[in-house]
Amino acid sequence: MSDNTGTDFDAIVVGAGFAGIYMTHKLRDELGLRVRTFEKGSGVGGTWHWNRYPGAMADVEAFVYRYSFDKEMLQEWDWKTRYIPQAEILAYLEAVVERHDLARDIQLETGVTAAVYDEDRDVWAVTTTDGGSHTARYLVTALGPLSKTNLPDIPGRDTFEGVMVHTGAWPEDLTIDGKRVGVVGTGSTGTQFVCAAARTAGHLTVFQRTPQYVVPSGNGPVTEEYVAGVKADYDRIWDQVRNSRVGCGFEESQTPAMSVSEEERRRVFEEGWRVGNGFRFMFGTFGDIAVDPAANEAAAAFIRSKIKEIVKDPETARKLTPTDYYARRPICNEGYYEAFNRDNVTLVSVRENPIREITPKGVVTEDGVEHELDVLVFATGFEAMDGGYQVIDIRGRGGEPIQRHWAEGPSSYLGVAVSGFPNMFMVYGPNSAFSNLPPGIETHVEWIAELIGLVEDGDATAIEATAEAEAGWTVTCEETAAYSLFSQVDSWIFGTNIPGKKRSVMFFFGGLAEYRRRLRETAAADYEGFTLHSPRTLPVPA
Repeated sequence: MSDNTGTDFDAIVVGAGFAGIYMTHKLRDELGLRVRTFEKGSGVGGTWHWNRYPGAMADVEAFVYRYSFDKEMLQEWDWKTRYIPQAEILAYLEAVVERHDLARDIQLETGVTAAVYDEDRDVWAVTTTDGGSHTARYLVTALGPLSKTNLPDIPGRDTFEGVMVHTGAWPEDLTIDGKRVGVVGTGSTGTQFVCAAARTAGHLTVFQRTPQYVVPSGNGPVTEEYVAGVKADYDRIWDQVRNSRVGCGFEESQTPAMSVSEEERRRVFEEGWRVGNGFRFMFGTFGDIAVDPAANEAAAAFIRSKIKEIVKDPETARKLTPTDYYARRPICNEGYYEAFNRDNVTLVSVRENPIREITPKGVVTEDGVEHELDVLVFATGFEAMDGGYQVIDIRGRGGEPIQRHWAEGPSSYLGVAVSGFPNMFMVYGPNSAFSNLPPGIETHVEWIAELIGLVEDGDATAIEATAEAEAGWTVTCEETAAYSLFSQVDSWIFGTNIPGKKRSVMFFFGGLAEYRRRLRETAAADYEGFTLHSPRTLPVPA
């Protein structure tokens, strides 16, 4: 439709990470809209701008941790290791921005503080940290699933005289070489940090809250011949990714673990351990590790045996050994358990010996020991999926804040739309498919562009998810979560890492292929679950 609303922009995008960069390109260069993207950071990159901690890298393999939409760039861009470190991912995203001349429509160092829907004009009014006010017909939030850092409230935290930092906001000039370093948290980020810090810190004290199942990453150099082979095979690779469960670029197993002999299971697990990669080990060895307790226990027992084999001190090995389901986000690192064999690494099990307080000199545990530190690192994760929405005053119909709409837990229709918030679209919002992020993000960006195109090509002024569709998708996500063993453990995937936060389903666990199939079915059914709003009759000026 033609713009008769007098808005500053056709679309405002919030965030310039993987999602915001592609969304800006899609809306501006393919739909021909006037777009302004606001990014609170001093550069593009999102997660990969902020997370500069030692050891930061993707743990999905390099050849599928990128965009697929630019086929020429796929052929031009090289990589030298199996996984891409943070600096190279950031350089890649910066190159995409430069290649497509997106910087002229991305406003850096400008966060969004409020976005309010004007029902009379079907327009979003957006306020930014520089005091600016902007209007647009469409609002796209590309906030990222892991953007709001989680800092635990430990007594005395503000008294520490050393350097205190969260891994999600790592200063560029901070070095830990030769220093006494403490790290709280051993999730995906924490274990990456441990592997890197153990090699350079004078002493590293690891305050472990939850023992983790960690498999080797298998990281290392790749040959020019390997890279050339991937490039020649990209059409098949991306087809496989889009038609898989987790979109990580390997063939996922369909074989039930209990359908083979114990000897064969051990052989398959051993091969998976040797090849490396957490997602590959969980989904590529056998097809039911995430859903069948017996299969899960077989995989967990194998990893436990490896911990006992690798870690020399029996007491340290005991503390490192998980006893619950192998059902958190899969983790892989190069040399995680081996790090605890080093003389400069100490493990403190916070479950057995809680942190009592933080002092000017370091951390005091319940046994009365003061662990003196120069640098205290919180690898304590994020308020996932909806955290970024909690810090922006987003108001839909009737002035309803999104925080009130989500009082019982974050919800959406298909992970992209919320009832009562017309023309607002989320890239990888709550209840998106649990998968490798780049192909999941591309799926969302392309779907959102379809929805906006539907409005642009017709006579409507807005499109909105219905309350019934949102409620139905929530039930679907709850059902897929209940089928998965992921629901049987506490983790950020369900928001249980945030004290006092209600446990909620945050993902669709049916797989990327099934999610994409449902999007196609929705489109084929004339976008069932969405309502198009007709233009209002405006009063004729006197």
